[in-house]
Amino acid sequence: MIRNIVFDMGQVLIHWTPHLLLTPFHLTPEEEDMVLRELFQSVEWVKLDRGSMTPGEAIQAVCPRLPESLHPCVREVVTRWDAWTLVPMEGMAALLGELKELGMHIYLLSNANRKLREYFPRIPGSEYFDGLMVSAEERLLKPQHEIFEALLSRFGLKAEECFFVDDAPANVEGAMEAGLSGTVFYGDVARLRRELRKAGIPVEP
Repeated sequence: MIRNIVFDMGQVLIHWTPHLLLTPFHLTPEEEDMVLRELFQSVEWVKLDRGSMTPGEAIQAVCPRLPESLHPCVREVVTRWDAWTLVPMEGMAALLGELKELGMHIYLLSNANRKLREYFPRIPGSEYFDGLMVSAEERLLKPQHEIFEALLSRFGLKAEECFFVDDAPANVEGAMEAGLSGTVFYGDVARLRRELRKAGIPVEP
């Protein structure tokens, strides 16, 4: 029986689109491509999520690869992206509330930097969560087996009683390898509701 629902954050609880993140900076297409490549697709971005690099260190490493005119953009994105891009995923807050009413325990497992706990309360539905696990704090990343084991251990959960929701197939596969069940979220809450009902959780259609 499923008793616990574990959610990813980006592209699940909130929209996470690096392209839209850069809109306030009015970059040219060429400048946008450079920032997407050198920041969002960089080793430094992964290290931020793993907790092996500080925001200041990431900025210092990334900026020399970009024109000086783009350095303010890098600094703002690394340190303040949540100030303008916390866009809730449609229908998710209502689903979280319904799951809570059904007696489910709700947890977050996110590949994110240490700042997550600062902005997470501003995400609709955050009040329903029983616990958060942030990759940077654990120095682990999904889909590593160890981060799922850490989640189960930290909150005293049984893998067979957990259902995991993530937008990345590799992360869902990693959860399944650790004994959890789960589904890939494609931005469609109605579809997620169907998957939850298949798992025996009586949410509304």
